[in-house]
Amino acid sequence: MVVPLMNLHIKSLGASHTVAGIIGSLYGIMQLFSSTFVGCWSDIVGRQYSLLACILLSALGYFLLGTSPTVLLFALSRVPVGIFKHTLSISKALLSDLVSERDRPLVMGRFNAASSVGFILGPVVGGYLAESEDGFYQASFICASIFLLNAGLVWMLPWSEETTGNREHQQGNKGTDSFSAKAACDLHLKSVTNGAMASDSLFQSPWIQVATVLKRIKGIACSDLWDVFLVRLLMSVAILLYYSNFSLALEERFGVKALFSGYLLSYSSALGVLAGCLLGPITRLYQHNTYRLLLHSSTFTCTLIFLYASALSIWMVILSSTFLAFSTTIGRTCIIDLELTIGGNEASGTLLGVGQSVTSVGRIVAPLLSGIAQEFSPCGPPSLGVGLALVAILIMNANKQKYCSHGNVKLKNQ
Repeated sequence: MVVPLMNLHIKSLGASHTVAGIIGSLYGIMQLFSSTFVGCWSDIVGRQYSLLACILLSALGYFLLGTSPTVLLFALSRVPVGIFKHTLSISKALLSDLVSERDRPLVMGRFNAASSVGFILGPVVGGYLAESEDGFYQASFICASIFLLNAGLVWMLPWSEETTGNREHQQGNKGTDSFSAKAACDLHLKSVTNGAMASDSLFQSPWIQVATVLKRIKGIACSDLWDVFLVRLLMSVAILLYYSNFSLALEERFGVKALFSGYLLSYSSALGVLAGCLLGPITRLYQHNTYRLLLHSSTFTCTLIFLYASALSIWMVILSSTFLAFSTTIGRTCIIDLELTIGGNEASGTLLGVGQSVTSVGRIVAPLLSGIAQEFSPCGPPSLGVGLALVAILIMNANKQKYCSHGNVKLKNQ
């Protein structure tokens, strides 16, 4: 709701294109370095307190954004948001705590579908508000209010610090194919260590918490998960290269206007929501084999990007965009599930935080690679994306035994 209006607003404050770009890059850099720490911190102090802190500080950032009359205050308002807006990652870690490994792809798919609806509706609401006077300020205050509403919902959730062993019970129940809503209500939150430890960690010295965070991050860095994160990086960059010059490439190759490109991207986003809802039947079709589903979706994504890069008509582009919405949605969910399956659920917040940092690196690298590739051809960025996706597929094939074993990778700090 707010992000599409930010460049227009900062220019209205008198900032140059360079300053606007620097502020946008600073936000990305803060997200890059903070996601791992915040995710690991949620493993230590518990999901409720970390999620509440992130939501409230993000609300503060958007409130400051709505009251910023100068470029300096605008930049300062992005600091709390850049550091603490990791609510999606912590929510995914919470869902990982609550559901069995078997049901995790289904629940994550529904969660991603709900998030995608927000990305579809948000720009529409923001664009409507932008038509009125002080529309940006109204959008910022509404955004901050929604964050406060979310904080209230998190506070009202039936949190429990008991370790009831519900996860083990669910994992042993292989006859259950779908996640029951009633079971979801009956589940108690299980922390990565145990409830008492998470509660005690909240009152520890900040220095002890920082030391624990660094120790856990070192354990992830020294583990054998490098190939999983490398696959995530390569596929993220490949998909970002596909979208990097989408509107410009369609105009140069087929003479279509930017409005058509916008409709096509919205169409793809809507299909992504549908794909998230269909993950349950798809995972059952694959007998809950996340590795095989990820390998096939990545291969399909690579093929579709190649089809787009070599398309001779706009209909080929529409066809590739249609199926790419499904393959990328499935791939994003599967790579997260594979991280948690191989790395172990005892550090889900840390693993998701590191994964988010890896994706942030991709967002920094992709525009540079796209600019260089476009010097040669409008089809350069997606062609480069095909090559990177092929490398990711080869890495997955080379490590097939580890992915299929479903054994936890032993971390150095365990």
